[in-house]
Amino acid sequence: MMRRLANIGLLLAAAVLCYGLQTTRPHYADLIAPIPVYGNLKDDVALRTFTVRADAVTFACTLAIEQFGRRRLLTTGGVWAIVTVALSAKDSTTTIAAATWKGPGGLLYDTTERLSLAPGMPPVTVQPGLPGKGRLVFEIRPDEASEATLLVSEARYFALDSQAHIALGPIAVRPDGLPEGTVETFDLSKDL
Repeated sequence: MMRRLANIGLLLAAAVLCYGLQTTRPHYADLIAPIPVYGNLKDDVALRTFTVRADAVTFACTLAIEQFGRRRLLTTGGVWAIVTVALSAKDSTTTIAAATWKGPGGLLYDTTERLSLAPGMPPVTVQPGLPGKGRLVFEIRPDEASEATLLVSEARYFALDSQAHIALGPIAVRPDGLPEGTVETFDLSKDL
């Protein structure tokens, strides 16, 4: 009888220990999450395979683009955020394929897929010694413009690699709710 109670007590102790390990350990996604490298607007942020610098952020109500000999105007329910970036590879040819706009509320906006054929849009390939420029275009809510963070990495889904976290800083808001300096139409056909 005493032996049976000891076995039940040992089993309960093992169950409590396993439950404690399960609930207190980091989640697997946290263990293999990207390694953040922090910077600010106009700072060079050096990652493992490339360096990125966010040069300018422009907001627009409409985008103009010349595709297949025809001019198109693209609108959005929010505002277009256009980030011009300078990129350079370190040791080998590198393709930068993923960028995300993280708003102050934690909402994440991936680059728009409506402009996949526009010049300078991801994926952007750079080679060592030959820096390049790119444009990252996002459709965001106007209230997600100020105090945002730009996340840039080689691939959209990856593990245990570096990811740039570039703070874009405060942006004033106009009386109509749009970010200060918002232009009516931004022409993506012009050079970077």
